[in-house]
Amino acid sequence: MADVILEIHFHSRGPWHQQLEDACRGLAEEIAQAPGLKWKIWTENRDTRLAGGIYLFANEADAEDFLLTHRKRLEALGVTEFESHLYEVNEQLSLITRAPL
Repeated sequence: MADVILEIHFHSRGPWHQQLEDACRGLAEEIAQAPGLKWKIWTENRDTRLAGGIYLFANEADAEDFLLTHRKRLEALGVTEFESHLYEVNEQLSLITRAPL
């Protein structure tokens, strides 16, 4: 079974950088407990007003379950529109290019 990447991005008015760290520390700790989650990279681009993350899950079922849970969490925060994509990881090629698998 291959690892799965989940990508989620949405429009945001902020907060950014240190303020985002301060505001989302508890959320990060909660996300870290998600079943099957190996890691998350938090992404933000103040210029394009996009925020979100790239997640690595052990399997597709855990990634899909997380997406359903996270959708509700985002909606509760006022984020009603976002993009999400699931990708299977090609482990052998990714290891050649130093992916942290």
